Amino acid sequence: MKFRLNKTVAAVASSALLLMAVPVVGFASASGASTKPLYTIGYEGPLSGGNQQLGLNMVFGVELAINQANAAGKLPFKLHLASYDDQGSGTLSPAQAQAAVSNKTLVAVVGPAFSGATKAAEPYYSAAHIATVSPSATAAALAFGTNNNFMRDVAGDDVQGAADANFLVKTKSLKTLDVINDGSFYGAGLAAVVATQVKTDGGTATTYTYPETGSCGGTASVSQYTAAATQIVAGNASGIFYGGYYCDFGLLLGALNSAGYKGTIMSGDGSWSTALIAGTSPASAANNVFLSEAGGGSSFLTGKLASEYQSLSHFSAAAASYAAQAYDATNMIIQSLKTMKRSSSMKSLRPALVKELHKITFKGVTGVIKFQGNGDLSRSSVVDFAQVQSGVITSVGHS
Repeated sequence: MKFRLNKTVAAVASSALLLMAVPVVGFASASGASTKPLYTIGYEGPLSGGNQQLGLNMVFGVELAINQANAAGKLPFKLHLASYDDQGSGTLSPAQAQAAVSNKTLVAVVGPAFSGATKAAEPYYSAAHIATVSPSATAAALAFGTNNNFMRDVAGDDVQGAADANFLVKTKSLKTLDVINDGSFYGAGLAAVVATQVKTDGGTATTYTYPETGSCGGTASVSQYTAAATQIVAGNASGIFYGGYYCDFGLLLGALNSAGYKGTIMSGDGSWSTALIAGTSPASAANNVFLSEAGGGSSFLTGKLASEYQSLSHFSAAAASYAAQAYDATNMIIQSLKTMKRSSSMKSLRPALVKELHKITFKGVTGVIKFQGNGDLSRSSVVDFAQVQSGVITSVGHS
């Protein structure tokens, strides 16, 4: 059975399953696999809720890699996919992590996707010695220690935030910036890096926190953005940086448009999604907004892989943020399973896989991936920049 959770059914199906703390499971047919061990690769991220599109982008990248590996027929094991919907929430992720850990065939997890959810889930994965390779959890504080079970094939916010500030102050020559965050572990962390670097670059940063709204997984009222927009326009800053996710960012853009704001606006990878445009009213209010994403050799699936991804997901690969990183993370896990000495005991196999992931060097579509002991990439990373132009997210260069 092929994993199928599209935008139409995601909220209903995933939310219902979440209430039961049961994972959504999908996998290719296991017929004829009785002589091979079964290994499950999990995905944890938002498959429902206000920010589900980012999660859907990634899970189909995971599925594509698993499908290709199984179809090749050369594996000494069979692979399954299990998906755990945490809605990107640090409140909901512990239950999903516990469900994942209890899966007796689970060897590793691609994710968690969001930084706050990762922070809350990691104690459970770490205690079970399960490797988590995140395509998108960028909070700098997540990477620590030696031979950490947490790894990521994307740069942290310390890299991206500094590049964002340099883009605004040095490239766009903005000297006064309002640096806004949504109060999340990710958004506040990224905004703090930006604000610090703005000052280092000779600019002035005024910081604001507007918590995530009930429409986007938080508890604040949407009406906060009306007052926020009035305050921002009155402050007359030359630009805005928003640290947070596209759902609330779209609401803020609509309020700023109504208030007549004319300055430069930018956000990070949490907003790099076509769902930002769909969730902004009017959609034209998203035009000219700059976005950034910590990429690699290529931030998106291209060529034949893009066609295969689109056939599977029915999303455009050119706009599927973190699908390429999820695809690479999955293939790196598969390669590690192939090359390592595999124990029949899951208790031994899980920590051995963590060590193998730290040992190998993997050439993926996003570049060469090698992890430091703390889980960060050992190579320097490129930060890609884009701008919404006539309703389309369009590349405008990189750092």
